[in-house]
This record gives sequence, C-alpha cells and structure tokens, in this order.
Amino acid sequence: MNLEYYIAKRIHFQPEKKNVSRPAVRIAIIGIAIGLAVMLVSVAVILGFKTEISNKTIGFGGHIQITNLDANNTFEMQAIQMSDTLMRQIAAIDGVKHIQRFATKPGIIKTDTDFQGVIIKGVGGDFDWHFFASNLIEGRLPEYDPDSLRNEIIISKTIADLLQLHLGDRIHTYFIQEQVRARRFEIIGIYSTNFADYDKMFLLTDIRHIQRLNNWDENTFGGLEALINNFDDIDRVGEEVYRLTANKFRDDGGAYHTLTIKQLNPQIFSWLDLLDMNVLVILLLMLIVAGFNMISGLLILILERINMIGILKSLGASNWFLRRIFLYHSIFMSLRGMFWGNLIGLSLCAVQHFTHIIPLDPSSYYVSTVPIEFHWPYFIALNLGTFLASVLMMIGPSYLITKISPAKIIRYE
Repeated sequence: MNLEYYIAKRIHFQPEKKNVSRPAVRIAIIGIAIGLAVMLVSVAVILGFKTEISNKTIGFGGHIQITNLDANNTFEMQAIQMSDTLMRQIAAIDGVKHIQRFATKPGIIKTDTDFQGVIIKGVGGDFDWHFFASNLIEGRLPEYDPDSLRNEIIISKTIADLLQLHLGDRIHTYFIQEQVRARRFEIIGIYSTNFADYDKMFLLTDIRHIQRLNNWDENTFGGLEALINNFDDIDRVGEEVYRLTANKFRDDGGAYHTLTIKQLNPQIFSWLDLLDMNVLVILLLMLIVAGFNMISGLLILILERINMIGILKSLGASNWFLRRIFLYHSIFMSLRGMFWGNLIGLSLCAVQHFTHIIPLDPSSYYVSTVPIEFHWPYFIALNLGTFLASVLMMIGPSYLITKISPAKIIRYE
C-alpha cells in the first residue's frame, strides 16, 4: 500500500471543516482552472485566426504560383506556356494536391452612375472551386463548357454593394490596352469572404476571355497555381517546385518565376507570425499566476499540518516520505484545477464555434466572428505542460519540510 498517497488523499478529500488551508487550496485550484481555460481559449482563437486568414489568402492565389520571370508587380500578366510533361512533374511532387492554370487582367466596371477598378481572374475547367463554393452567398458558380464561351462572372458582395449590382445584372467591363476593349458579363454569383483587400478587387470568369483580350492561344496563360495538402509543407514544396522550374525555359526562351503565397503576401503572414508571440506571453503569464497560487496553497497547507509533520518525523518518517505526501496533494489540486479549466475553456470554445456569438469587424480582422479551431494535439500538450509546470513548482516549497525539527514542532501550538 502507498502510505504517502493514502495520507495525501485523506488530507485533500476529507479536510477538517475548520481548516485554514481550505480557502487557499480553493484559490489555487481556481487559479489553475482560470489559467488553463484562458490558455485553451487563446490557442484556439489564434489558431482559428491563422487558419481562416491563411485559407482566404490561399483561396485567391493558391499555395504556390509559377509565372513569367519577366512579369511586373501589376495584375497585367505576361504570357507563359508550359509543356504537359513539366506540369505532370509538378503535380507529381510529394505534397502537391492539384495544379490549375489562371490569368488576371485589370479592368474597370462602368455602370450608369458609377465605376470601379477591378481585377478579372480567368480560370479554366481545371480550377478548384471549393473555396468560392464555401463562400458563395447568392447564385451559382460559372460552368466551364469547352465547346462554347459564356459571358458569366461572379463578383464579391463588396463590389455589388459599391455599384448597387444584383444577381442577373449585366455589367460592362472595360480593359485599357493599346485600344480600349469592352466585355459584357452576366452576374451569376455573388461571394463574400470578408477579406476586404481581395473582395473589393476580384471577379472570376472563364480564362478564355483573358486569352482573347491578350490575343493568346488556348495553350497560353498567365500562371500556374499549385495547391498542397499541408500548409506546413509549403516551404519544402515551394523549394522543390522552384528547383524543378528554375532550370527550365519556355519555347520563347523565357524563364519561370516561382513564389509561395507567403512570399507573395509577406505582410499578412508576418502579422500572423506575430500572433504566436502574443500566445507565448499569455501562456507564460497564466502559468506564473497559477504557479504562485499553487505555491501559496502548499505553503499554507504545510504550516497548517506542521504538528502532523512533527509527529510523523518522530515516528521515523523521512523527509522524502513527507515531501511525497504534499507532492501528491499538489497533484490532486492540479488535476482538479485542470478538470475545471478544460471544462470551462472547451465549453467557451464550443459555444463560440457553433453559435458565433462574439462578432468582429471584418474590415479590421478579415473575419466576421471570432474564429475557433480545435487542435487536439495542442490542447493535450497544453494540459501536459500545465500539469508538469504545476508539479515542478511544488518541489521547491516542499523543501520547507526538511527544515522542520520534530522536537520543536511537537511542543508547538
């Protein structure tokens, strides 16, 4: 029988009614519970922000883009051609899920009362519509018909509100080049991602409109987007795509230029990286607060049980035996606090995840509600870290027991 465990269990679960340590123990448990709950919510919110904003950025530009090396920083793309062999090699890279051709071209939408500069993104039958399908609020997605070219387009709710456009309206779009050219599109869908920087610019239509405007043939396009399975592999996959395309030349003698979405949007991903530092600060502060509460509770408990310590020492109990009693007691406090912390933290996360009760301003945060992501490996690691930190903090205060003299304690009242 584990005698230290038995004594610690009696002290913790069957305390005397007039114990001075009971409020201190409760405060320590509450401190751990609140600290763990705050840490769980913080991690879930930060992960939610990073996932939501990363997915929206990727939805508009893919994980990796291959374009013309001579391209400038505008959306007026330079033409490229790519052999089927090279595209198959890119698609075969470990981690690449899908590749798709695209082209962009700046234009101006003109209505009877207003006008707005936009970017037309042309896509083909190989385009993955999953992102826009999940953010479509009205209408339908364009249908790609290899035998006929349709004047269908989807626009964002932001542009629709600015120009007072509605589903089914026909819009005139003008393209400034050597000669001003115009196209008339029918709005068949309206999407909203709450990502203002992109919603106010992008319209999507058939890539063949861009090809005709630029006098390109059907095998010429503006760039290639590669989608990958795991965002954590983006640097590795991007490097492999770069090595594959860097030494390849097009039929016209030009070269390819490969960039990841992180390189295309450094300001966004740098901001997301800064959020990690905020989380680390919160975790550290919560652990310190919970640790001090635990230390205070244990010290009060030791002082309250000083007579018991003296009696057990006089009966031959070792310092390590007595220290284990109070370390077991600390473990009980930690586990109780962690139980309530998980219950509170995960409940708050679940309520926000399913009800979206806390709103945000999309123009500032790119999302309309506080995003939550349940990443269980992180939650488990957070629990293990909290438990280990709490127990390790108790080792120092438990040394107080070694300074107690049995002869003096037995006379102490």
